[in-house]
Amino acid sequence: MEGTSAPSTPVTTADDVVSLTDVSRTVRLPDGEDLHILTGVNLHIARGEHVAVVGRSGSGKSTLLNIVGLLDAPTGGRYLLDGRPVSGLSARRTAKLRGQTFGFVFQQFNLLPGRTATENVANPLMYAGGRDFLHRKRTARAMLERVGLGHRLDTMPEKLSGGEQQRVALARSLVRRPRVLLADEPTGALDVDTGSAVMDVLEELVRDDGTTLVTITHDLSVAARADRQFRLDHGVLTEITADALAAATAHRETV
Repeated sequence: MEGTSAPSTPVTTADDVVSLTDVSRTVRLPDGEDLHILTGVNLHIARGEHVAVVGRSGSGKSTLLNIVGLLDAPTGGRYLLDGRPVSGLSARRTAKLRGQTFGFVFQQFNLLPGRTATENVANPLMYAGGRDFLHRKRTARAMLERVGLGHRLDTMPEKLSGGEQQRVALARSLVRRPRVLLADEPTGALDVDTGSAVMDVLEELVRDDGTTLVTITHDLSVAARADRQFRLDHGVLTEITADALAAATAHRETV
């Protein structure tokens, strides 16, 4: 896909829920050298939008996702969440804002062994208050129904297929009704057909709830499902043009 991308735009609008401007992330190595993981990243995501970021292993995708999800802090640039800067917040305030705003889905399902599907999905509500805590199992069961697992409520993770485990993970990530869902290689551990089915469920859920979705993937066919696509290469983010995406997908290129 060389030469087929356009620079990402630094324009921020009032509709942006996530706005990264000139963001960088640099770490100091033990030998004293600086490792530049992200360089001058501009990424502006509107409410309810689905954005995909593609890139090879080591390109900085997970670091970018961690910054967006308030798990890491940039070493340069500006990050606005709902138009407000997140730099300078205390660790406690940052953790609270992360819990209120984001849900996370990973390639590895990370389900709790020895807990039923309902118990796994209800687990995030153990830290909620009031009615959310009191009705956590009812809420979990309703979410499992939404992902098509109403018949698996009391099943242990080891008895579920890979696709079913990922659906449980989706339900768990959405049970607290996050405004932004961050999905890191959500189909990476699944075969093509199962991965496509999981993406169908994921997209239906976020569309129905108006949730913003950011998908990190190496798979162009998964990225093509998003409203906009970006490529991250050696820490530099560029937007993929529609023509370039169509050509690469037609030739089954990988990033």
